Amino acid sequence: MPSSLSGHHVGLTVSDLETTVAFYRDVLGLEVLDRFEVSGQAFETVTELEGSSGRFVHLDAGDVRLELVEYEPAGAALEDSDLNQPGAAHVGLAVDDLESVYAGLPEDVETLSDPQTTASGTTLCFLRDPEGNLVELLEA
Repeated sequence: MPSSLSGHHVGLTVSDLETTVAFYRDVLGLEVLDRFEVSGQAFETVTELEGSSGRFVHLDAGDVRLELVEYEPAGAALEDSDLNQPGAAHVGLAVDDLESVYAGLPEDVETLSDPQTTASGTTLCFLRDPEGNLVELLEA
């Protein structure tokens, strides 16, 4: 693998950009770094989506950016996936005090369980963002 590779971003496609940005910013505390729109022939070519455009927001997730993108036209929504399904994805975010973060979650945030400490010594829980994407919160 080339030595010039480094992490830049993890991307999630969403249907409601502003609601999803508000969740990651206001509920999880990620800072908005950038907002931009992309369209045109080069974008259509690299995405293989004729007539497409995208609205993007980059959020600061520490060593990597979380990229949220809303495409026009929108594709069909994927069904929620279980963690053990091939192709399933999740965003992992480290926190200093998981119990406090968990206790401060709004009641309407869907969680898979309360925080659990695994055999590896990591305390974690999973929740879903407003789009149904899985988010792992962990305290090492």
